[in-house]
Amino acid sequence: MRLFDRAALAQMLKNGLDGLQLDLNQAQQEQLLDYLALLNKWNAVYNLTSVRDPMQMLTLHLLDSLAAVAAFEGAQNVLDVGAGGGLPGIVLAIARPDMKVSMIDTVHKKTAFLTQVKAELKLANVTVYTKKVQELEVKQAFDVITSRAFADLSDFVNWSGHLLGEGGRFIALKGTAPAEERERLPEPWQVRELRALQVPGLDAERHLVFIGKA
Repeated sequence: MRLFDRAALAQMLKNGLDGLQLDLNQAQQEQLLDYLALLNKWNAVYNLTSVRDPMQMLTLHLLDSLAAVAAFEGAQNVLDVGAGGGLPGIVLAIARPDMKVSMIDTVHKKTAFLTQVKAELKLANVTVYTKKVQELEVKQAFDVITSRAFADLSDFVNWSGHLLGEGGRFIALKGTAPAEERERLPEPWQVRELRALQVPGLDAERHLVFIGKA
């Protein structure tokens, strides 16, 4: 487990939020740092991410997920598929406490971690499921279903399309968002928008892929 320099990380986070023009209060910033500390601690045993350095975690995971927050404007009920260590789900839940965020993963140790984060950070707007998304049934459909580096876009919409409400949309967080993946989407799904993201401190391609019904 690498050194967790909270003061330096707090400054990095503040600079990143300024760069993203994202206004989070002090309590939300502290929650994000608490989450990062838990991710760093549990990662030593559970291997939640291949990134080991907290500074890199902050850029590659927190700021990367925070860059997508603006895309969820107006969303009330969101599902994060293949949530893993909670990206972007936990970050969205902290940044948007008014929004309900559900996270699903098949790997029990990952959902155990998410449940621990929910408890320690007192995230009342979070629900965690341990199962395949194809088998999930909910009373209230989601208005946005998201994933980060989860699967091929076709698999993503095929596996979770039954959970999306009328007029809802998929938002996939991708690196390069390859054209062949977008073109393989099954009917009636189509890419509505491809939006490039600028993540502070990260010199790599990042895109959001917005998918809706034709």
